[in-house]
Amino acid sequence: MEFGLQLANMEPARFRAIAQAAEGCGYDLIVFADHIVMEGPERQYDPHALAYDPIVIAATVADATKKVKIGHLVLCNLFRHPAITAQSLVALDHISGGRMIAGLGTGWTETEFQMTGIPFPPIVERLEMLDEALACITSLWQNERTTFAGRHYQLRDAILWPKPLQKPRPPIIVGGGGKGLLRIAAKYADYVNIIPDAGKRGKISLDNVKRMTDESFRAKIEFVRAEAKRHRRDPGAIRFSNFIFTFMITESKEATRKTAEMMAAGFGMSPEAMLQSPMSLIGTPDECIAELKRRAQSWGVTQFIFATMMGIDEQQARRLYENVLAHV
Repeated sequence: MEFGLQLANMEPARFRAIAQAAEGCGYDLIVFADHIVMEGPERQYDPHALAYDPIVIAATVADATKKVKIGHLVLCNLFRHPAITAQSLVALDHISGGRMIAGLGTGWTETEFQMTGIPFPPIVERLEMLDEALACITSLWQNERTTFAGRHYQLRDAILWPKPLQKPRPPIIVGGGGKGLLRIAAKYADYVNIIPDAGKRGKISLDNVKRMTDESFRAKIEFVRAEAKRHRRDPGAIRFSNFIFTFMITESKEATRKTAEMMAAGFGMSPEAMLQSPMSLIGTPDECIAELKRRAQSWGVTQFIFATMMGIDEQQARRLYENVLAHV
């Protein structure tokens, strides 16, 4: 079982300090989002949220740590040409001493593209681009020269040196929730991080959050496994990752009930569904331990990553690990 934090919206010194504290506790993974705008459900965002370059920040944290894996959840494919992504991630793999995990996705926050004028094609085209990008990146990492003639990317005798430290290549995590994205994940990914489908709409909608249930999460995992077989991959070689957007450790079962009722009302869900939602983790330490064990057994999840957009400090990270995660 692996446990990670997605760090966001803080100054570089805080990234380093919390990553070092998390490593000391026993966390396995530190990841960073790739956004210009840190957007929540229904396009809500704080224009002053801190959005540093995620590759630079990852390199800074890699240099400040020794054991924890470093990566992204996930890099937006539309922001960089795959050859540049491949090169940047090789640098991160070397800086970290072979601890890099490569996270990639189609890009979904339409607001960022409206603001910047960066092209934001329809989801079908973005999926084609991600598929081609992953083919280019993995080839550049593993082959002396790469020639690729795709619809969106063309490489001709392309070289990349040095190669990654990790052989045959660094692990890849693909994040998303739509069937098109999950098909690509089944083709390339070592880890699949499942979240509500936001690609087509260009935002996280409350409706999609509501539809991300215990049952639908399990169905998405089964879909990936079936697609992996179609690509002649061993489904057992793909690990599944649960990204927990909101977590709250309570002091009593009564506090758990009240918190679930309050949060469920905002999402139009029942408190019972809120407590089992893949998007959240609410409860006393014992309740949280039991729920994570249930997810691991029921879904086959082997990685839990906790969002920290709402803020986290070293004490909170330590409490989560020591009181809950160390016992899962």
